[in-house]
This record gives sequence, structure tokens and C-alpha cells, in this order.
Amino acid sequence: MGIHYDYKSTRGEKAMRKEAKKKARLEQRRARRSSQPKTEEKEKMHDIHKPITLEDLTNPDKN
Repeated sequence: MGIHYDYKSTRGEKAMRKEAKKKARLEQRRARRSSQPKTEEKEKMHDIHKPITLEDLTNPDKN
């Protein structure tokens, strides 16, 4: 009798804890998404009408 009595008496409490846990996870996901930059810079491609030079390949600071 103890197990069944305990289940029904704590069912609402367990549901509230589960709901709170779910909301906390959702808030973490939202915070993680908002902390990421909205505009992601994509790598700029080399102009296809210009020949590729050794300077383009070796200089990391050149944009």
C-alpha cells in the first residue's frame, strides 16, 4: 500500500518539478542561442575574374 499511496500523493509535485526542469532547459537553449552572434561572417571567396597569385595564398592578413 505504501508505494501506491506515495505515487498518488506526490504525483502533482513530481509534475511540477518536471515542468520546472523543462522550462530551465528551454531557457538555457534560448540563452545559448542569443549569446551567439546573429550575423555570421562567411569566408569571402576570391574574385573569379582575377588570377590567383602566390600572395593571395600565403598572406593570411590580406582580405
